[in-house]
Amino acid sequence: MVRGSALVAGLALVGGLTATTPAVAAEQVVLTAPALTGQYEVGTTDLHLVDSSRPDPWKPERRREVMATVTYPADRFADGPRTPWLSPAMGGVIDQVLADEGYLGLPAGTIDWASSKRRAETGVPVAHGAPKPVVLFSPGFGGPRETYTALVDDLASRGYVVVSLSHTYESAAVEFPGGRLEPALPPGEGPEFMKKALDARVGDSRFVLDQLAKITRGQNPDAENRPLPRGLGWSLDLSRVGAYGHSYGGFTAGETMVHDRRVDAGINLDGAMATAFGYPPGSAYVPGEVTKRGLDRPFLLMGAQGVGENGKPLEHTHRQPEFDRSWADFWVNQRGWKRDLLLRGGSTHMAYSDLQVVVPQLGDRVAQEKREAVIGTIDPRRSLAAQRDYVGAFFDLHLRGRDKHLFDGESPRYPNIDFIE
Repeated sequence: MVRGSALVAGLALVGGLTATTPAVAAEQVVLTAPALTGQYEVGTTDLHLVDSSRPDPWKPERRREVMATVTYPADRFADGPRTPWLSPAMGGVIDQVLADEGYLGLPAGTIDWASSKRRAETGVPVAHGAPKPVVLFSPGFGGPRETYTALVDDLASRGYVVVSLSHTYESAAVEFPGGRLEPALPPGEGPEFMKKALDARVGDSRFVLDQLAKITRGQNPDAENRPLPRGLGWSLDLSRVGAYGHSYGGFTAGETMVHDRRVDAGINLDGAMATAFGYPPGSAYVPGEVTKRGLDRPFLLMGAQGVGENGKPLEHTHRQPEFDRSWADFWVNQRGWKRDLLLRGGSTHMAYSDLQVVVPQLGDRVAQEKREAVIGTIDPRRSLAAQRDYVGAFFDLHLRGRDKHLFDGESPRYPNIDFIE
């Protein structure tokens, strides 16, 4: 994971891609996406964006290309096709990851990705009414944006336009129009490599905000000029922008806020904010700019539990600098509103991903010890409900000025959320 023991969980998404194709499972599981909790139905569309001003940092002979998924409140009278959880090509990528014996050891084809649908509908018109706040989402290191739909779709159902990114040549794979699949390049090591990845992510985030501004002016920045959902342009309120992410995506959110004042508030879901993490003790530590400077805008830390190198339980909070010094340093330097929450009760780093939803539906196809290593022992439904409500309440408070008082103190509704400070 991108904290403490470096990139174990994030790089599993890259390291799991091999030339060997495991045997296909005899019976397939059709996944059911969790019900949405907001007042809106949800629509979604993909954007293929090309930054003509920026060479790709990983392949300088090319211009930087980004795939973004825009998920938005939909017209309640719209009726469109449910969006596949993963395309066939991306399903094959994730199958290889999940087949890794160091991960789940799940035979390829166990999940019927073609029949497993998100709650979102493809390309339907946007809901009527006032423009909605915009929130950027960035995945963990090596993670495709498609593996965080449970959080993204739900935030959209609460009245936000959520734009989730994959980071080309770092994400396990990125699928472009026409079925072109760009896999991750072999991962490097050291703070220089991690800084290069971080800079690419921040550049992607800022570029996507530029392209959203074009949409509000009636332009279509999609490289293939594919039709945009009706009403998308006037639905974007770029005067109210948030950013959040899991693992290195949480670091990306904070670092983007340092460099771009268009982002008003951010959340880090269990990600160290350093390009060298300082764990185990004695390892190199290179903090990010957000860690050294702090922010004058609101920022929320949400950590998880884990197990250290010696088998000792660890809690990712700013009060454990021996585990993650970056959170402790950021906490001291943060000038804006701040909270530090811990998802306890047997959580893990990957509890903030769709694996919290997927793995329980696989039943005894996943060995208990593998299940616990990946998503922990926390009740998945309570975990997801808490994540959705605290993320939604944070953006309601800081982008809409609506205080649900969820941050006043610990709530009996969410016994797995501890207020560290």
